[in-house]
Amino acid sequence: MDWHDFLVDTDESIRQILKTSRTIAVVGIKDENHAYEAAHSVPAYLYSRGYKIIPVNPNYKSVFGTPTLQSLSEINEPVDIVILFRAPANVPMHVNDILKLQPKVLWMQTGIRHQEAAHKLARHGIKVVQDHCMYMDHLRLIRAAA
Repeated sequence: MDWHDFLVDTDESIRQILKTSRTIAVVGIKDENHAYEAAHSVPAYLYSRGYKIIPVNPNYKSVFGTPTLQSLSEINEPVDIVILFRAPANVPMHVNDILKLQPKVLWMQTGIRHQEAAHKLARHGIKVVQDHCMYMDHLRLIRAAA
């Protein structure tokens, strides 16, 4: 399998990721005081659909009743997806922690792309989704099919 195969861009690949994943580390998550921002509403939706959310943001003590971690390096359990709610310029600072954590997927939310980071992670066998809203994809590919 070529590393280009790890750059996910088809509905079927995204559907499979959403159906087979259970644990999601959310970098840049926000608390309920930011309920209308995607960094809160998307993980809140996923949490309501039964996904385990690991909140990562040094600015909060907890989200959804779960203690918030300062960084990905504090996670000591398997993670299926790392989802980033960070500006594209901040993506590279998470690459080494993502490589150490070895999730199945790095998901960059709508508006977030970073080709260099995506290529590096894909070359290490981590699937990469860029510029996609996990909420919208779940509604479209999972909920609509139910």
